[in-house]
Amino acid sequence: MHKISSTFLILLALLLFNCKSANTIGKGEADYNLSTKQLIKANAKQVAVFKTLQARLKITYTDNGKSQTHSVNFRAKKDEALWINASFSVIRALVTPEKVSFYNKLDNTYFDGDYKYLSSLLGTEFDFHKVQNLLLGETIYNLKDGDYKASVDDGAYVVQPKNQRELFEIFFLLNPSNFKVKSQQISQPKELRHLQIDYMAYQDVEKQILPELIKVIAVEANEEMQIALEFKNVTLNEDLRFPFKIPSGFKLIEL
Repeated sequence: MHKISSTFLILLALLLFNCKSANTIGKGEADYNLSTKQLIKANAKQVAVFKTLQARLKITYTDNGKSQTHSVNFRAKKDEALWINASFSVIRALVTPEKVSFYNKLDNTYFDGDYKYLSSLLGTEFDFHKVQNLLLGETIYNLKDGDYKASVDDGAYVVQPKNQRELFEIFFLLNPSNFKVKSQQISQPKELRHLQIDYMAYQDVEKQILPELIKVIAVEANEEMQIALEFKNVTLNEDLRFPFKIPSGFKLIEL
């Protein structure tokens, strides 16, 4: 796995990020007669609708058997900004469709750049909307834009491209109780890479179904990184600010 600073990995955890143990609101059984088109339409109807979101976010990051836990303030303006602030503004991050920016007062460093490094780290092309979808429990790829097929396995709907690429495999597991994403998995078998995002629990916030607990697993060869994200005290549609300014004198991180 790429050798990068622990600061960036923690921030990646803040911004992101086994399916059999996942639980969601309600119980339901998969309908074997449901067509792929009907399934994709049902999933699209469950997309959370809001202008802004605020939550207390607990992050547990584990790498090489060592864990770190952080609690931060998380804010989102739908389709425009993702913002994170640690206690006393020690670490602050702002993600927009144009770029990723953050600074760390513990070592007086900052980063201000595009999504290329994040895409390289996770093994697939990422942009703002894919990161946002991960956090909101939506598929990172729009199911309406591709040619997919569906089946039922272990009580969940499995949606995958009709023609999987040899070097790049994608699977989406949808929960039959609410058609929200239960797990999404991207594999590059020849490069021994695997990215898996499991939605362990959802919560009902003002009639919107949003993730409560997310588990991210990134594997490359024999190295594994895990990130657990727990959303608490979630509120919607408040007037929120997204202040961000890199302090003077900080050193740019070269990733």
